[in-house]
Amino acid sequence: MPAWLFTLLAAAFVLYTDDYVIAGILPELAADLHVTEGQAGQLVTVFSLTVAVAAPVAAVVLAKAPRRRLFATALLVFIAANLAAAVIGSFAILALLRVAAALAAAAMTPALFAFAARHAPDQNVGRYIAVVSLGVTGSIAAGVPLGTWIGGLFGWRATFATMAVAGALVLILMLGTLPRTEGAADTPRLAEQFLILRRTPVTLGLLANCLLMTGSMMMLTYLGPYLAATTTAGIEDRALAFSLSGVAGVVGIWLGGIATDRLGADRTLLIGIGAIIAAMVALWALWMSRPASHGLVLVVATVWGGMAFWNSPAIQARLHHLAGSVSGQALALNTSGTYLGVSIGAAVGGAVLSAGPGPLALAAAGFAASALLLLILASKSNHAFTTAAEGG
Repeated sequence: MPAWLFTLLAAAFVLYTDDYVIAGILPELAADLHVTEGQAGQLVTVFSLTVAVAAPVAAVVLAKAPRRRLFATALLVFIAANLAAAVIGSFAILALLRVAAALAAAAMTPALFAFAARHAPDQNVGRYIAVVSLGVTGSIAAGVPLGTWIGGLFGWRATFATMAVAGALVLILMLGTLPRTEGAADTPRLAEQFLILRRTPVTLGLLANCLLMTGSMMMLTYLGPYLAATTTAGIEDRALAFSLSGVAGVVGIWLGGIATDRLGADRTLLIGIGAIIAAMVALWALWMSRPASHGLVLVVATVWGGMAFWNSPAIQARLHHLAGSVSGQALALNTSGTYLGVSIGAAVGGAVLSAGPGPLALAAAGFAASALLLLILASKSNHAFTTAAEGG
């Protein structure tokens, strides 16, 4: 695999760590800036919503920008925003700086995956996407804990300074590994882009990803309360559950990429989503029989964590093939759907939690089943479209 692919992995790792790491330094940040932890937590909301709104817009506006120049400019903005965040004393200004960092992430993140897919050999698209996706799971498994540790040891400002340094290192790697003559793919006119993105197989796939993320994040967000209510696990055991899910996610993404190349995106998604539905039903059954064996719950939760990430390469490879010349724009919309699903999952999960942690699993299974149904309809629609095109 080319060196630039691992540079894209490093970029994804840094960008996603920057989004998630605030959760680990909230108490210190809130106390220092004289706001509540709830107010400080809105920095995550601001970042996520900015990416969700800006990613598809940036993909269209910057479609013709050479990728090397796009990545370098976005990283410079990212570095400046984090350096300023490390020294700023105003919460309002910090929120604006988070918007600036999110705009850089919105311009860059979908383009990372599109670049990997466009330059991958046809038989290795899933693997190439999986490599970049490892940066996402790696940020959860290693980036956030490391950033939290730095913040606890040297103060929350040191975490932002570290993110700026990490961004600078990625920029150096980008300049050293990305082709100097590389430009964006030929992009059709705006009206033609919308016609492609409005095709039923694409829109159904985007909606399916949003629903799948809603169900997954609903359960992940409230996994702690579920474990506490279902088993006799202590806080250390709960931490182990999250760690195992993170490790399983890393393995799941890589295996999902291999499966996408060998089995195709549709079959890979059928396996992955089917396993998620089965795991959610199992978690509900274990809650019904509480107190359940902590070891058994841990096994099911770990399988679920791995299969949740297993689907990512298949979803993105599928969109890349369907959207063709506007795959970057399709992947940007997919990024928006992912962030939207995270937000909806946390909100809906909070409402469902009032009825107890058990129903969370059934609700998550329902969202996953709905996503699978949409993907089946999308596959049939694409087959019908292809058949009609060949006949015409």
